[in-house]
Amino acid sequence: MTTGLSFAAIDVETANAKRGSICSIGIAVVRDGTRVGTHAWLCRPPAPLDYFGQMQMFKHKITPDRVAAEPTFAQRWPEVLREIGNLPVVAHNANFDMDNIRQACNFSGVPVPRWEFGCTCEWAKGQFADMPNHQLKTVTRLLGIELRNHHEADSDAAAAADLAVHLARFAGATTLPELADATGSSLRRMTSSGIERRR
Repeated sequence: MTTGLSFAAIDVETANAKRGSICSIGIAVVRDGTRVGTHAWLCRPPAPLDYFGQMQMFKHKITPDRVAAEPTFAQRWPEVLREIGNLPVVAHNANFDMDNIRQACNFSGVPVPRWEFGCTCEWAKGQFADMPNHQLKTVTRLLGIELRNHHEADSDAAAAADLAVHLARFAGATTLPELADATGSSLRRMTSSGIERRR
């Protein structure tokens, strides 16, 4: 059962190794247990972090030329917030995504969203501890969940959304708090200074 399970899955890609250097954002929206929309945006990283590392470009294929004409993170961010609305948020390895968002907001001088969020990586570990690892590409492959283009933000967000729905069905959970409880974890809340542990 997943009736009532509604949330937004998010994934960010970074231009370099510095936290906050977001150059791509993907969102997948789930309502009542069904993924109903997926969105992707490119952006220029916040000014202090606006450069690209070779390792990051090799992974996600985003280059300075691809984002040169795109809005900055601060200019793009309201579009992301509109898609998420009041939904809770999930991400795979959520600490990475949430810390990057927090840092990008702080660098850009925009408010940090006080999202309640959970981590599909933690939940997968709680339910399937015997997997060789719990990276997104491993978990989705072993559970038969599509991951079209790893390290493309919309593809990773869609896979994380489908994974959360799968894990909720496996646990018999109809809300994110129920899913977190079933996997021995808890939801958290992001603040401008860090992460608060929630129920």
